[in-house]
Amino acid sequence: MKMPRTLLLISACVAILLIAGCGSEKMKKLKVGDKAPDFLVEDLSGQPFSLANAAGMPVIIRFFVTDCKFCRADTPVFNEYYAKHKDKGLKVLYLTTTVDRKRVEKFVAELAIPFPVAIDFNKKVSDLFRVRVEPQAIILGPDHVIIGAILGGVTEAELDELLKKHLQ
Repeated sequence: MKMPRTLLLISACVAILLIAGCGSEKMKKLKVGDKAPDFLVEDLSGQPFSLANAAGMPVIIRFFVTDCKFCRADTPVFNEYYAKHKDKGLKVLYLTTTVDRKRVEKFVAELAIPFPVAIDFNKKVSDLFRVRVEPQAIILGPDHVIIGAILGGVTEAELDELLKKHLQ
């Protein structure tokens, strides 16, 4: 009996997901309401970025990769949102697992990103936040409690819904 190609593909995908989900993930999943773990990274200009240094300020951490069409398409949303709200204390960090610095610098230059961008070597920060898929935005209130996570493309309305009361 020959299995249709689509059914075979779906079965293979399900099997891969089940195997991946059966790993020994002992770290607790982060969820809305949890305090975000602190971390320290160096951005492309050599400046340190940590949540401790952004105390009392809302933070957007955007996990991305340079060859992601959604990451490229919604970066102007983050650029504009940051421009509107940086004077109210908003911090934005773009964090990539793309380790080719030249590709990251090209991405930053092409999209005129005005906020810190850092490379997440060895996925240390991604692992802290349990990020398994990019793009993903983790939204933190001023107390650095997770107030939302957005997987995929992001709109200004989504950011406003989560951050408006923290940007008065």
